[in-house]
Amino acid sequence: MSEMTAAQAGRALAAERRPSGALGDRIFHGVTAVSALIVLALIGGIAISLLIGAWPALEKFGFAFLTSTQWNPVTDEYGALVAIFGTLVTSALAMLIAVPVSFGIALFVTELAPLWLRRPVSTAIELLAAIPSIIYGMWGLFVLAPVLAEYVQPWLLDTFGEVPLIGLIIAGPPIGIGVFTAGMILAIMVIPFITAVMRDTFEVVPPVLKESSYALGATTWEVVRSVVLPYTKTGVIGGIMLGLGRALGETMAVTFVIGNAHSIHAGLFYPGNSISAALANEFTEAAGGLYTSALIALGLVLFVITLVVLVLARLLLLRLSARQGQRP
Repeated sequence: MSEMTAAQAGRALAAERRPSGALGDRIFHGVTAVSALIVLALIGGIAISLLIGAWPALEKFGFAFLTSTQWNPVTDEYGALVAIFGTLVTSALAMLIAVPVSFGIALFVTELAPLWLRRPVSTAIELLAAIPSIIYGMWGLFVLAPVLAEYVQPWLLDTFGEVPLIGLIIAGPPIGIGVFTAGMILAIMVIPFITAVMRDTFEVVPPVLKESSYALGATTWEVVRSVVLPYTKTGVIGGIMLGLGRALGETMAVTFVIGNAHSIHAGLFYPGNSISAALANEFTEAAGGLYTSALIALGLVLFVITLVVLVLARLLLLRLSARQGQRP
């Protein structure tokens, strides 16, 4: 009788707790849903505000705003092509430099470095991520740009200037200020973010998977290529997209070193401009309504570019998941 009483008491206690647990789950679900809706509302509000502010410029110039290289506040002629070109080129150059370097650092920290060296290297990476962007810009202007102008750019021009394709890419005056310098600054800035994500992602790979591969005679690179990367590809791509988003929207560091010239050149050593740099330099001087609207339209273009990049990254991840038979 006592055992039956204890069992009944246990069931009664569980029945008493179940409604409160269900209520807690519903509250938690509601809070998280509201948080997600707040994010969507903020993004939608930003998009609507940009569209309203940019509408006068878009209405006057139409699609030509995206294809024109004119930027003349005196005659109220504005085009976004120069800024779009500079944004895409500097970001692409930054990722071309940053992704291999970040991958190498993350691989060294997680697989090759001795235990006593892993923590100092990881701490240094985190410190680089904490440096304000304006400090990077000042360092680029007063330290990196003179070094590039005196040593790196003249050597590149003398060595590869006559090579047909490479010579066209590195053409321009070796003054240390230009698209090339801006791309290098961006690469230095995004390396800590990409490296930190890759490092944390590599560390979650189950040790038994790597140890099994080593036991079968695989080399370190074979383990990384066949075990680590397939297991962590989602995190790796996420880290790269995080770095690309930072590169696309970076303002002050690029403003210091890109040259702020409204012109398009094939050579990376020429001065150029970007969307964020144009906004930083000219927004305080925008007195006319059309001038301000054109700058807001640049911000809208940057918003759309970032959104497209994130959507493409998501589609890539879905495709990779589908190939593995996972639920997309």
